[in-house]
Amino acid sequence: MGQKINLLGFRLGVTQNHCSHWFAKPNNYYKLLEEDEKMRNCIYNYVRKHIKSSSNYGGIARIEIERKTDLIQIEIYTGFPALLVESRGRGIEELKADVQTVLNLGNRKLRMALTEVEEPYTEPNILAEYIALQLENRVAFRRTMKKAIEPTRKTSVKGIKIQIVGRLNGAEIACVEWAREGRVPSQTIRAQINYCYYPAQIIYGVLGIKVWISQTEE
Repeated sequence: MGQKINLLGFRLGVTQNHCSHWFAKPNNYYKLLEEDEKMRNCIYNYVRKHIKSSSNYGGIARIEIERKTDLIQIEIYTGFPALLVESRGRGIEELKADVQTVLNLGNRKLRMALTEVEEPYTEPNILAEYIALQLENRVAFRRTMKKAIEPTRKTSVKGIKIQIVGRLNGAEIACVEWAREGRVPSQTIRAQINYCYYPAQIIYGVLGIKVWISQTEE
């Protein structure tokens, strides 16, 4: 079962928590859900436009949104907060202004904060973004997967698995390549596993990148 559904949804309430924390009536639920998606897309687009380049990447692990009566609080977990604060003279205030222009806040207030991730290379989103950047720069996929696994050896990670699907090296038929180190028990619900999917746009089409990171020995 752990191979057929999203690993994070499979573990909700056990080892995983929601990234959005709010309550709404059924008639307003879809509106708030759309707002959350717009806010996340706005932040990711800002990073791609102003920060992400051939030498660095945004390094956003996750975005948590908490709503109160008249307040929306966004907490961005990133391994490299200096990129968001100081890159090219742009700061967190400009990112906040971009989010405010996308949303119709009305009387509501918006608060945004950055939280640094102590071990950024234990976050699958950061690793997947790094792999996508390397593939878009035409680095060999096997070399990229090996380089992505190397920094996790000095962290608390017990196992990692990386899978890349698509027209690798310009092949006419899409294929699947993967690399694994350690144990990744995806069917064990109590296992602390983080997972993400990230697309990479190359000249041959889109490559799908999946990263599983296990932080438990069970």
